Amino acid sequence: MEIREPEITREQILILEDEAFCVQNVCIVTGAGTGIGRATAIAAAANQLMTVGLDINEKEGKKTQKMARDLGGQMIFMRCDLGNDEEVERCVADAARLGSIKFLANIAGIQHIDAIETFPMEIYDRMQRLMLRAPFLLSKLTIPHMRRSPGGTGVIGHMASIHAHICTKNKPVYNITKFGLRALAQSISAEGDGKIRSFTVSTGFIKTPLALNQIPAQAAQRGISPEEVVREVMLGRSRIKEMMNPIEVANLFVFGFSHHARFLVGGDLLFDGGVVLTY
Repeated sequence: MEIREPEITREQILILEDEAFCVQNVCIVTGAGTGIGRATAIAAAANQLMTVGLDINEKEGKKTQKMARDLGGQMIFMRCDLGNDEEVERCVADAARLGSIKFLANIAGIQHIDAIETFPMEIYDRMQRLMLRAPFLLSKLTIPHMRRSPGGTGVIGHMASIHAHICTKNKPVYNITKFGLRALAQSISAEGDGKIRSFTVSTGFIKTPLALNQIPAQAAQRGISPEEVVREVMLGRSRIKEMMNPIEVANLFVFGFSHHARFLVGGDLLFDGGVVLTY
């Protein structure tokens, strides 16, 4: 069984007319080397934003930069270890030199499948630092830039999950961090006075390396075949029996950043095929 990460074409990208979508405004996207982060960086660039993609994987990050530019967008890739505060601070400072920081998409994440009683604490610490602390730090660093920007406005989006609504076994730290991102979005919005908005995007399984690479571990943990993992675990409660494409998730960030979503203040965009709310 092989599910490939799909290619991205301009026709798939949601293009919106928005006065804030211009090359003078900067959009920072984490996890830009693969998957949803790559797709979101490309979609932001296609919407005329000066896009800054952050990732520790320089080879794939530069590939994303080329893909964005080939579609007519402006994108700069910066290698960044999100667990290193000095590197994060440097990247935000460098991004601010390119224009007004108006948008931030916190997408970078990793997964580890294990029960609570056997979960390695070093992996717990790594996941917390990457998936919750780094989004907090990036928000802390970018909000002052947003407040100083024209109009004093800005938007911060976070990649959550159905695991920000429900918890499945053997993913305790993933569950914790995704619930935490919803709290972060609401906290930013509570302090934003309607000018600095924040939101989360919650989806089911996406055709990304993060999702596809966990199939063997899920199969081993549950004692079933990889095909059964996809059919019964990943898509079992979904009313739509297929994985979303990364660009479909990226389009939700584009919408959330736009003026069309001005009442999306601390809210969550739940696009999960009915997993959470249908039984």
